[in-house]
Amino acid sequence: MAKNTSNKLVVPEARQALNQMKAEIASELGMSNYESMDKGNLTARDNGYVGGYMTKKLVEQAQRNMSGK
Repeated sequence: MAKNTSNKLVVPEARQALNQMKAEIASELGMSNYESMDKGNLTARDNGYVGGYMTKKLVEQAQRNMSGK
């Protein structure tokens, strides 16, 4: 399977924080032990929820930073 090269991190140092955020969001959504799960066994909907909530939280954080709050 070809590796998707479009998902490179702009700031590689953020990888650990993003992985932590992903685990926290998955836990909030009821997916305990997300880090050790085989993501291939999750439904597209479940994986999409995690990514969608991550995006939502990152956008909210960026908006707060831009507004100075």
